[in-house]
Amino acid sequence: MTLSIRTRLIAGAALVLLAFLAGAGLALQRAYADGVREARFERLQSTVYLLLARAELDADGNLVMPLSLEEPRLSLPASGLYANIANPSSREEWQSASTLGLRLPFVRDQQSGAWRFTEIQADGKAYLSAAYGVKWTEGPRARPLTFSVLEDEAEFLSELASFRRTLWTWLGGAAVLLLLTQTLLLGWGLAPLRRVAREIGRIESGEQARIEGDYPAEISPLARSLNALVEQQAARQARYKDALADLAHSLKTPLAVLRSAQAQPETLNQAVSEQVARMDGIVQHQLGRAGAQGGNRLAPPLPLRPICERVLDSLRKVYAERGVQFVLQCPADLRWRLDEGDAFEVLGNLLDNAAKWARRTVTIQLVNEAGGLRIRIEDDGPGFGDTEAALQRGVRLDEQVPGHGIGLSVVADIVAAYGGQLILARADAGGASVRILLPR
Repeated sequence: MTLSIRTRLIAGAALVLLAFLAGAGLALQRAYADGVREARFERLQSTVYLLLARAELDADGNLVMPLSLEEPRLSLPASGLYANIANPSSREEWQSASTLGLRLPFVRDQQSGAWRFTEIQADGKAYLSAAYGVKWTEGPRARPLTFSVLEDEAEFLSELASFRRTLWTWLGGAAVLLLLTQTLLLGWGLAPLRRVAREIGRIESGEQARIEGDYPAEISPLARSLNALVEQQAARQARYKDALADLAHSLKTPLAVLRSAQAQPETLNQAVSEQVARMDGIVQHQLGRAGAQGGNRLAPPLPLRPICERVLDSLRKVYAERGVQFVLQCPADLRWRLDEGDAFEVLGNLLDNAAKWARRTVTIQLVNEAGGLRIRIEDDGPGFGDTEAALQRGVRLDEQVPGHGIGLSVVADIVAAYGGQLILARADAGGASVRILLPR
């Protein structure tokens, strides 16, 4: 099953958004946890400084501490904040009143002048620990003391859990809001495509003939191309219909002549020969009209020089006895959006007609100009006597030259199908000049 563009965009954007929010949330959570942990270690360090300020040693080197401290949690049993001072020289320890009835993993041996901040696990509980070692000088002797403070990590973890809940609640709400907004924006952005699809459906059902809506710059080329295809198809069907109608009408007269000739046996063979040739010309002309492809925007550009060379190679063989010279002026990289059959039909008919009338030289020139593709074919023959008559089906300017007189008429129909112009004139050398301009 092929997913729609809207579903693909929404799914892709949702994955990117969720990945971004997840990464951002984890980064914020980690940064907040590090910040809170650092703040709590600083508070423990402040508590150690408080102990340092209130600690004393008596004359015997024993610790002397006040009954109460400025930090009230140290005086409240099981408050979550605990302090210990180790005096190994006197084999004594002082502990705050908050440690009553508890066995806690205090640090009792710390290098003098060094801090230790860590997390300690003991009896299934976790603590944040700050420890500092000093050498306490009292008289001539220096005694090592270790100040250690613990804080129950449960409060720290509870604060982190509260932050996580708040963070992910807001990020989840933001994700839902962004996805809804994105869905609405995608619906608005893809609305022109849905309108195009509806218009195409109405064209298929016959409700309208072409795409008529006003579309954004990204879609308007598509609408123009679709209109060109629709118009091309309609023009092709019209040509088929007209060609069949014209063919049926044109064949009535030759058939009537043949029926009347049956009553005159002495002229039957001549009449049959003439009318068969006439009907052959009619059929060729109508097939040429019906088969003209017309402009096709989606057709790949056709290299024109190889087409010209193939036509000229054939004509050189046909007119070799007369010594007709063909001069081709066409850039090797010239390309145009033409149907290959139409290109052969136009160039073949025009060059064949020019070769029939030429005395010695036929010139063909193809140029890509600002206005479009310009084709000019000239010969050094007698030229056109009546340019209007030359474009009429079945009219031949010289009965001594073989043919049915339909070549220029077919070319005119093909050029018209491409929206181009066909101009017959006299060449500078005095012969015929055929000029074609095909617009872009």
